[in-house]
Amino acid sequence: MKKIKSKVCPTCGCSLVRLGIKEKSATKSTYKDESYSFCCSGCAEIFDKNPSKYIEEIKNVIVCPVCLAEKDIAHTTGVKYKNTVIPFCRCPHCISTFEEKPEYYLDRLMGKIEYEGLFNNLCC
Repeated sequence: MKKIKSKVCPTCGCSLVRLGIKEKSATKSTYKDESYSFCCSGCAEIFDKNPSKYIEEIKNVIVCPVCLAEKDIAHTTGVKYKNTVIPFCRCPHCISTFEEKPEYYLDRLMGKIEYEGLFNNLCC
């Protein structure tokens, strides 16, 4: 079964979607041939000093597709949609809201649709 992954700043653990950070405008850094996206250049600078530490810290962090809360996957509820298990923040409202427009919430989570974020692209 496929799992869904959303962009999270490796340093602070914030959802880039929640912050309104678009993939094309995100600060980036590379570690071991993998590209990482950040909410700001300050987080990228911190990450570059000890990348493995920050990668380890966020390895189990997911983002709820509806409220965009960041959670450790152990503290989520997985819901099967098509051939994917989607982790939610455990809020029943998020799950029922998702069921009304699942493709919208998945596309927003993956950055496929315009979303200004909760803070209008402002961070740190």
